[in-house]
Amino acid sequence: MRIALIGLEKSGKTTIFNALTGLDIDTEAFNSGRVEPNMAVVEVADPRIAQLCDMYSPKKTTYAVIECVDFVGLGSTHEKKEVFSASELGMIKNMDALALVVRNFTDELLDATYGEPDPLKDISDIITELVISDLIIAENRMERIEHYMKRGAGNPDMELEKKALAKAIDGLNDNKPINTLSLTGEEIRQLRGFQFLTLKPFMVIVNSGDDNFGSNTALISKIERECRSVEFAGRFEMELSGLSPEEAREFMDDMEIRASAKERLTMLAYDVLGYITFFTVGPDEVRAWTIRRGDTAVDAAGAIHSDLARGFIRAECFHYDDFMGLKSEKAVRDKGLFRLEGKNYIVKDGDILSIRFSV
Repeated sequence: MRIALIGLEKSGKTTIFNALTGLDIDTEAFNSGRVEPNMAVVEVADPRIAQLCDMYSPKKTTYAVIECVDFVGLGSTHEKKEVFSASELGMIKNMDALALVVRNFTDELLDATYGEPDPLKDISDIITELVISDLIIAENRMERIEHYMKRGAGNPDMELEKKALAKAIDGLNDNKPINTLSLTGEEIRQLRGFQFLTLKPFMVIVNSGDDNFGSNTALISKIERECRSVEFAGRFEMELSGLSPEEAREFMDDMEIRASAKERLTMLAYDVLGYITFFTVGPDEVRAWTIRRGDTAVDAAGAIHSDLARGFIRAECFHYDDFMGLKSEKAVRDKGLFRLEGKNYIVKDGDILSIRFSV
């Protein structure tokens, strides 16, 4: 899972990045003119992994991971026509979801320079920037299509693409993200290859201060009407990431923070993207795998290795909850809860799979 942190200048994206990853990137670094994004891979905290390791004592434990990328802040104006550089755009296009970071903390210098925090306006401004980026791409492609058609080089697929692009361009000109438009399955298929930014799932990270964290119910409610969100006390939670788990827990309790920043973003991202986790287990390795909700046993096999999907025969399957309740695979079998499933079986969150295959 790859998540892009995107926001306006001084929204606290790098602070959030540090809170999520446990790194100590200079939060003033972008003032020096650095333009490269910060990148890190973090493990998805899943208490089920620890329980399975207690049962199997594996030689190796592998968690699911999230790749977080902290992009340079978007300014309120741009001297260049493009919202993102070619290298930035290439990276963002490969992200699975966009996390829009908005400032909800006061700072005397920032308030004087950028104005008092206004998260709803910031969300609107960020989406406008993304819309502009998509509109440039869509209009350039439309010009090429019309050029080909004038030369008689059009074809039925190009006609379908033109219709989908026309609908996208109309929506973008009205400042509407593509993912909010009423598109048919065929139109989405035609547009997907462009990897438009506003076709990707959005989530919002409200970066609050120590003094107002947890008191923004009305704000969060307004944001949730359009987009899923999570609230962080960015500076506070960045400091927590450098403490021991015991020390961090004590301070979290004082702020009534029930889970770490990483855990809360993970839960939100899985929900927004429709992801679930299944496991493979044994004495060699206990491992978590991520697939989309609704994926089949063959899809799960392919997540492990393409050969398993190509030669899929059956999936041996039982569920984590049954296993933890009965404490052994034998007991699971004796209770009739150990199953052989075919290629069309819809994998459930918490399933433990072993793939039978032949290639």
